[in-house]
Amino acid sequence: MTTNIPTGTTKKVALITGASSGIGEATARRLLADGYVVYAAARRLERMQALKTAGARLLSLDLTDDASIVAAVDAIRQAEGRLDVLVNNAGYGSYGALEDVPLDEGRRQFEVNLFGLARLIQLSTPMMRAQRGGHIVNITSIGGKMHEPLGSWYHATKFAVEGLSDCLRMELAPFGIEVVIVEPGAIRTEWGGIARDSLLQHSGHTAYAEQADAHARLLGSGEDSSMVSEPDVVASTIARALHARRPRTRYATGGGARTILFFRRILSDRAFDGFMRMVEKAAGKAAKASSSRMR
Repeated sequence: MTTNIPTGTTKKVALITGASSGIGEATARRLLADGYVVYAAARRLERMQALKTAGARLLSLDLTDDASIVAAVDAIRQAEGRLDVLVNNAGYGSYGALEDVPLDEGRRQFEVNLFGLARLIQLSTPMMRAQRGGHIVNITSIGGKMHEPLGSWYHATKFAVEGLSDCLRMELAPFGIEVVIVEPGAIRTEWGGIARDSLLQHSGHTAYAEQADAHARLLGSGEDSSMVSEPDVVASTIARALHARRPRTRYATGGGARTILFFRRILSDRAFDGFMRMVEKAAGKAAKASSSRMR
């Protein structure tokens, strides 16, 4: 399903998934400002009407539905005959103790965060190979390099996208196609609320309830924190990578990303476990203090 799609273009064409809010929406606006023909894709077309007004072409896209993925790429191929940039941004965080999360939910987390992304790449790559160039930007997370309690399914998908991207970078290099990983830290989007709600739903009333309550405060701590970055920070990083003559393979950006990844590099596994527990406790204290001030 498409809206407002013209026939043919000489401009560079970009497809951005998860464009109905947050990083995806900010990236769509940035690339529109930079002169790209932007296809904004998401399940919720009604949430993208402002992007349509700004000049984006809207695509309905459900990453758990292969027919939807095929239709989205076919629409671009037929209308434009080219695709220069694919920004794989869509995804969500499924949280809860591994014991508590149903396997069907674990599979859905992989369908959205990994397999849908891989299918889009499969379908987009032939156009990029034919034009001897293009950029594939995979939005992972610092969560693709570090770990935390009660996030096993989410982190597993992000670690997987990191590995997929490294292999893909090498196999597509002979065709002039750049593969870039962007690793956001804490960003002010809907992501934290969704992750927190899934955590409490799955583990808030089980043997892991005490851990879930503590970690829910950490996931929700970014809503009012000055440490959290706006989505525009990530959008600017993506634009910088696209404009670079030779982009870096990875960009850690926003919300303490570089700091946390620095500690992950220098600390042992168990030392990093302790670091994350310390962060969790600090977030809990801050949340309680904020609650007390509101009362």
